[in-house]
Amino acid sequence: MTVHPRGWRKSSRSNQHSHCVEVGRVGDGAAVRDTKDRSLGYFTADRQQWQAFLDAVKTDRFE
Repeated sequence: MTVHPRGWRKSSRSNQHSHCVEVGRVGDGAAVRDTKDRSLGYFTADRQQWQAFLDAVKTDRFE
């Protein structure tokens, strides 16, 4: 069964940087795709994976 993400939203930082992404809902998780080339598809993360990623971003663990 194929699940299609819904409610795509562009990153608020996309206006400041050349690396633009969009996030959509998939079940209780998320899908992420490149805004500039949507034909490349997307990757998905379940709720737990997505929350771990958000926590890492919020605590500046990525530089």
